[in-house]
Amino acid sequence: MPISLYNSLSRRIEPFSPLDPNRVTVYLCGPTVYNYVHIGNARGPVVFDVLVKLLRRHYSNVVYARNITDVDDKINTAAIEQGVPIGTITNRFTEAYRQDMSELGIAPPDIEPHATAHIGQIIEMIQTLIRNGHAYEAEGHVLFDVGSYSAYGELSGRDTDELIAGARVEVAPYKKNPTDFVLWKPSTPELPGWDSPWGRGRPGWHIECSAMSEAHLGPTIDIHAGGVDLLFPHHENEIAQSTCAHGGKVFARWWLHNGMLTFDGRKMSKSLGNVLHVHELLKKHPHEALRLLLMRGHYRQPLDWSDAVLTQSISTLDGWYRVLRELSDIEIDTTQPLAVPEGVEAALSDDLNTPQALAELAILADAARQTPNASTKAALLGGGAVLGLLQQDPETWFKQAGGSTVDAAHVEALLEERRAARASRDFARADAIRDELSALGVVIEDGAQGTRWSVSKH
Repeated sequence: MPISLYNSLSRRIEPFSPLDPNRVTVYLCGPTVYNYVHIGNARGPVVFDVLVKLLRRHYSNVVYARNITDVDDKINTAAIEQGVPIGTITNRFTEAYRQDMSELGIAPPDIEPHATAHIGQIIEMIQTLIRNGHAYEAEGHVLFDVGSYSAYGELSGRDTDELIAGARVEVAPYKKNPTDFVLWKPSTPELPGWDSPWGRGRPGWHIECSAMSEAHLGPTIDIHAGGVDLLFPHHENEIAQSTCAHGGKVFARWWLHNGMLTFDGRKMSKSLGNVLHVHELLKKHPHEALRLLLMRGHYRQPLDWSDAVLTQSISTLDGWYRVLRELSDIEIDTTQPLAVPEGVEAALSDDLNTPQALAELAILADAARQTPNASTKAALLGGGAVLGLLQQDPETWFKQAGGSTVDAAHVEALLEERRAARASRDFARADAIRDELSALGVVIEDGAQGTRWSVSKH
């Protein structure tokens, strides 16, 4: 079935058709690696991971790039505060980011370009912009001349005259126009820098993505994705500099933007003290529950995080895994990839409608519960797989406490002791063991097939 995606540039949903069906290109703006990322930063990687997997089911060759910004003023500040080279900061948090994304079930990108490995390409692109009359040097800086690009503002819908009227000219008196943005800036001795035709310095943030995208995906890409907070000025500036550097060629044919994550209705921010780092959340909560929560809302809409929504996500997965546990004796063919249920595929093909896909997964779980057989089990697992859910053995899921697994051997020993106590009619001891297990977060279910146990995740 055809894929349709909302294009932020045209402001409408359009049937997706790549420039080259034999090489579909996707670029996602990645992290600036100076600290652990917060949970809002994970929404884009999760939903666009689902998109890339969808594209791979339709096209034989999808090239997916997600960059690492490893030169930035925030990184410089952190390095100076800690008295270490920037590489110490960036290496640590790049690896932490990769690990966090992996634990969320996000497949690694095909290409992970680092800004510091592309200084040559960045300088070359800036030189091209100067030659073409779209950039100029001023007081050691090189700036993009916004007035030279008549289409500036089309992505964000902002009027250039209004931007000029609202700008503070006194901040950078060397600019021709207050909206002009930095492509290259000088570095003082304590800051990282590279030799360039304009002196020792470092690139501006916007030019980094343009140069990395061109280096690995070409001058025109099919899809450029990122958070809606990047739409202006970052993505607007990327369009301007890339289009002008490539002689007017379209930079990105589709622009996809995910909505922001709020916390109990408020924006996440350090000043409000409500920033939740993925690194810490993964220690406390099941990884699939975090992933499910990030897909509960449509990717283009804001999504509110709350403890209640997280609890509901855990309960939803409990129910689906309970169905799979009941079907554990039913064998399915694992020699071939599981088929994707039509309802799930249709939902994802309709502008990546993950809420509808999750609703379809709930229908599949009900069907498997009511009609337990290999077909219904395979459909449930197949639907979960494309969403990155139901990837664990059910018994493993139920024996997790937060983001880790409890000591199963200890629990089993206590259960064996409880069985012996009950057999000898020592009910006081049996009840004491139940209480001890309960204190560990272990829930006991006595049934005809014996005693099952699980760990409360709430």
